[in-house]
Amino acid sequence: MSGLHTEVRGSGPTLALLHGWGLNLRVWDGLADVLSDRFRVVAVDLPGHGRSAWLPGRSSLAGQADQVHKAVSEIAGTYSLLGWSLGGQIALQLAAAGPHESAAIDRLVLIAATPRLSAGPDWPYGAPPQRLAEQEAGLRTDYRRTVGDFLELQVRGSAGGEAALARLRAALFAHGEARPEALVRGLTLLRDGDLRPLLGAIAQPALVIAGQYDRVTLPGASRALADGLADARFVEIRRAAHAPFLSHLPQVSALLTEFLRPAQA
Repeated sequence: MSGLHTEVRGSGPTLALLHGWGLNLRVWDGLADVLSDRFRVVAVDLPGHGRSAWLPGRSSLAGQADQVHKAVSEIAGTYSLLGWSLGGQIALQLAAAGPHESAAIDRLVLIAATPRLSAGPDWPYGAPPQRLAEQEAGLRTDYRRTVGDFLELQVRGSAGGEAALARLRAALFAHGEARPEALVRGLTLLRDGDLRPLLGAIAQPALVIAGQYDRVTLPGASRALADGLADARFVEIRRAAHAPFLSHLPQVSALLTEFLRPAQA
């Protein structure tokens, strides 16, 4: 057993949804409602988030990806995988895993995802290291305020940003906050991780979606991610920020339905 909490709705080909840092599976309610007449949608609470257990000994990105695979494979032998933000990194890790795990994934959708969050000399698309250090320090002093500030950053500049922020807050408080240790570990993985060496091992068709005004994952990072994958389409949604599946739900759901349709055969 994986120890991860999942919720399943709908019928059809399986689509697993992985949320971002600090949130939980409730952020997917609107998208899942739209897609559940065509897909069996499996929403997953990531380790230490929502109602999922936190296992320190399996807290590496690979360890968390393995937990996700075990949870979803208990429901379906093959599935498409959608990862948002931190969930996108776990999805990349899983898609690049060994033959057994990666063969289970039909298609890959990455929303506001990047192979590397932190900026560096050869990666101009990342977040300033100072901002990540301040965020990590904030987790140790007032993690609720730090998470709240991050929610606001996710919607800044987006059309419909206030409504999207309300949905993020509602998801957080209705389903359960993430464990502080999971937040710290997740931020460390994001700050120090670089998945670019894994991209060449990912063969699945991929759809990479970015928000034009995303201040967390710059659109350039998502575009570079798509360029590094063997078979990827990149779409930038105008006037969206870090959570386009909330602020631009009809557009995102249409993109997903079109992209995932071949997986229904």
